[in-house]
Amino acid sequence: TMTTSITTMRMKRPATSTALAAVTTMATDTAMPTLTVTRTTTVMSTALAASMTRTTEPAALLHLLWLASPALPVGAFSYSEGLEAAVEAGTVRDEASAAQWLLSQLELTQARAELPLVARAHAAAQRLDAAALQACNDWVLQTRETSESLQQTQQMGRSLLAWLRGLVDAHPLLPLAQQLSPAPTWPVILACAIAVRGAPLEPALHAAAFGWAENLMQAAVRCVPLGQSAGQRLLAQLVQAIPGAVQAALAADEPIAFAPMLGILGARHETQYSRLFRS
Repeated sequence: TMTTSITTMRMKRPATSTALAAVTTMATDTAMPTLTVTRTTTVMSTALAASMTRTTEPAALLHLLWLASPALPVGAFSYSEGLEAAVEAGTVRDEASAAQWLLSQLELTQARAELPLVARAHAAAQRLDAAALQACNDWVLQTRETSESLQQTQQMGRSLLAWLRGLVDAHPLLPLAQQLSPAPTWPVILACAIAVRGAPLEPALHAAAFGWAENLMQAAVRCVPLGQSAGQRLLAQLVQAIPGAVQAALAADEPIAFAPMLGILGARHETQYSRLFRS
């Protein structure tokens, strides 16, 4: 069945050598893996430039900016996704280690899990396939390793659905999204929002990745702490890496959830004495 196949996604394919090396290093030592960022004068990849050309319609562009905005009322600012625990452990301690952490998470969690799942859920949303949407929702719930990460995806999913219902009076996707049980999750409702707002998938994934990057950059500025200029340098590195992450997500056969050290740090954060963030 669809549910069975999507539930077993996380174990079907091994991690890439780069990602596995990063995970192994983080799981065995507090030192971050060596990560080389290649600088280039090319501002956008050919694929990204083409996707942006397809979204020059002002309404479509504005919808993408809206979905990526930190003003979107979903509470994303209150979650650090394990970063605060990494700071507490000494793994993230300055601008360089923060960059390594965020770039690793972009590769390990966004490019291989979140964005491929959004793409799969978006396809289901366009077909109005309730069973496939529920299977995607189940996969998200089953791959959240801590109570905080589970709370985050459910709270943000409910908030985004409420936002979407406030903007759209009637759409055939809304009843399907409301039926997701036990609760709608963030990636699935994000996919529904992309479909409802009529935004093309590829640039929408760029917008989603940028929204994630901006939120985590702000979290790093607050909890490392870092200055605003350092935060912008972090964001510049993430922006350079996002097109490749989106292309990897679109090429993925299936989403894969494998970031063990992130789960360990997330569990530690639940009992961390001093906390600014909810995860």
